[in-house]
Amino acid sequence: MNYIVLDLEWNQSPRGKAGERPGFPFEIIEIGAVKLNEERKISSRFHEMIKPSVYRQLHYKTKEILQMDMKELRSARSFREVISDFFDWCGEDYVMCTWGSMDLTELQRNLKYFRVTNPMKKPLLYYDIQKLFSLLYEDGKSRRSLKDAVEYLGIREDIPFHRALDDTLYTAKIMEKMDMEKVGQYLSVDYFRLPEKREEELHIVFDRYAKDVSRVFATREHIMEDKEITSTKCYLCGRSLRKKVRWFPAGGKNYLCLAYCQEHGYMKGKLRLKKAEKGGVFAVKTLKLISEAEAQELRLRKKELAKKKRIKAKLKESE
Repeated sequence: MNYIVLDLEWNQSPRGKAGERPGFPFEIIEIGAVKLNEERKISSRFHEMIKPSVYRQLHYKTKEILQMDMKELRSARSFREVISDFFDWCGEDYVMCTWGSMDLTELQRNLKYFRVTNPMKKPLLYYDIQKLFSLLYEDGKSRRSLKDAVEYLGIREDIPFHRALDDTLYTAKIMEKMDMEKVGQYLSVDYFRLPEKREEELHIVFDRYAKDVSRVFATREHIMEDKEITSTKCYLCGRSLRKKVRWFPAGGKNYLCLAYCQEHGYMKGKLRLKKAEKGGVFAVKTLKLISEAEAQELRLRKKELAKKKRIKAKLKESE
């Protein structure tokens, strides 16, 4: 199996939202990628500019960040031509690797807009190297810029940043230093193409937690009424768990709960409700083993939120 380290640069309407095509905020204008073998050594490179056909004037931020001029793009090939060659170059057995999650979303959005068949697997599992870096060297939650990560690891900065191929080369150098035995199981899930039926819903078990990705529902209420989604099962032994604290709203579109496994202890459940690309809502559920102290914190959090809700209701009544 090969690793395809991908980085894209894109343009947008110079008039911002006012000139944006519906469902197509960014048009890819440069693609850079390196192919790594199983030892994470570079075996091949891919780099090409793409001639824009939608946003034909560069946004000022694109000019500023990429130090690019439209003259570089006018003689380039179309997205359809370039992306066809890119996927041929990728081959059959590979996993995508990106710094962050946006590149694969925008790649698939461009594929859809230009009516190019998406050849990537569904569900699309990939390595978010930014996340893996945080899991290995930090707290697993923070997210460093590529430049900061390069500086942290003492990698020589001998090429510029913010161009597609250059950024993939830096990402590849970071990957070469990583202990993939420790973090290789932590594949990320791309949410651009979602399960359409219950039997397609995704369930992944990692060492530290389990993740479920649901199909699309019409509303948030429909999700919270689905017993399968709101159920809690121990990802270590498969036992159905009784909730000590039922699902409660915890800000934004997030819900939390507390469950207990007689064999393994307390587990924190988290539901994140997200908007689907084609409309509707889907759920990402995670279940994670936590300590008794963390379980008590969760109980207290629910009490505090409930207290704030009561105070808010009373204030509203008195107005």
